Amino acid sequence: MIGRLRRRVVDIHEAEVAVVVWSCAYFFFVLSSYYPIRDEAGVAGGVDKLAWLFTATLVAMLLVHPIYTALVARMPRARFVPPIYRFFILNLVVFFLLLSVTDSVWVGRAFFIWTSVFNLFVVSVFWSLMADLYHPAQSQRLFGLVAVGGTLGSVLGASITSGLSHFVSSASLLLVSAVLLEIAARSARAVDRQADNLARAGWHGEMDATPSRERVIGGGVLEGIRDVVRSPYLLGIAVLLLLFTITSTFLYFQQADIVGRAFKMDRAARTRLFANLDLVVNVLTLVTQIFLTGRVLRWLGVGVALAFLPLLTLIGFGILAVAPVLAVLVVFQVLRRAGNFAIQRPAREVLYTVLPRTEKYKANNFNDTFVYRLGDQLGAWSYTAIGVLGFGLSGLALTMVPLSAAWLLLAFWLGVRHRRMQEAPHGGRSVAVTIASL
Repeated sequence: MIGRLRRRVVDIHEAEVAVVVWSCAYFFFVLSSYYPIRDEAGVAGGVDKLAWLFTATLVAMLLVHPIYTALVARMPRARFVPPIYRFFILNLVVFFLLLSVTDSVWVGRAFFIWTSVFNLFVVSVFWSLMADLYHPAQSQRLFGLVAVGGTLGSVLGASITSGLSHFVSSASLLLVSAVLLEIAARSARAVDRQADNLARAGWHGEMDATPSRERVIGGGVLEGIRDVVRSPYLLGIAVLLLLFTITSTFLYFQQADIVGRAFKMDRAARTRLFANLDLVVNVLTLVTQIFLTGRVLRWLGVGVALAFLPLLTLIGFGILAVAPVLAVLVVFQVLRRAGNFAIQRPAREVLYTVLPRTEKYKANNFNDTFVYRLGDQLGAWSYTAIGVLGFGLSGLALTMVPLSAAWLLLAFWLGVRHRRMQEAPHGGRSVAVTIASL
């Protein structure tokens, strides 16, 4: 009876339960480790020169990416994933020591840049491993459920930060993050040990295969960048991410303006509003991830799932252009953030499951780190430039409508390309490459 109820709710096979549980635990600890860092980064010095810090972050992304791809090229995933997290743990300890003994603005700036790299990098490594382990059909059923771990981790991380901040210093919270990140590294190793069971479940009824020891991926350190530039499919994912981050930045600035006007002198009211927004978003995200994400991806397809957020963004900015008021902003933000966490992100990661392993790790990482931060910069500078031209809130919102329409068309195109690659002989490129790598 429990098995039937489980299958009705989440559509998971018996052989997949253990690896999904470990995947959720892995994502849970990755995201819970970030929240203490985020709050400390917010008060770390140097944000008065934000534009230069963003530029420095882009440079840092370009410097770190080849180091990461060099590890990927030379070591099997069981050996390079945990050490990547332990490298960041070492950084956390170093910054704890520095922030405990000095309030230098340069330490604050370095920490801000490092945090901007960390928060994208650790999540990118997680999703690359998921795309490598899960068969394309499995990913459409299970990535929404895997994402539940991240949502719960965000709630725990925020709660830990709020609770401990009354008893320990902000710098000391970095040690809490280090412990959580170490548990994430151990969870990653546990997920990898379940790879054979997951592969057998994914290949059942599709082909005869007996998974064996995973081989080194190989390739060059700049291969991920070259793949994104040369492949229309990967370039399409990069543009999809750019359009998402640009529209997100525009909405963030509009939120600051509208909320600032609504609560000019009431800082406590603003804090309550954002806390309530986070609560509603987390609840809506959890419900959607558990009951809807897998079904949307399986029944309607990746293209429709990807199209949900740009369609919502197009409608939201259109209404915001007509009525730039707090109520519209709140509903728009809640639906958009929940839609991103529950549907857009899992669907975007499914796109990588039909690609060769080198692209799952190298190209995925380049898109998730450098391209994402590039979108932040483009959004911030374009918002400022358009504002200088005299556009008000309505005009600024209206500029995002055609951009959202282009994003919508791109989402459908990527969905079509993904379906064709998945339906290719032998189940698509990823299966063929995975078998060759075994």
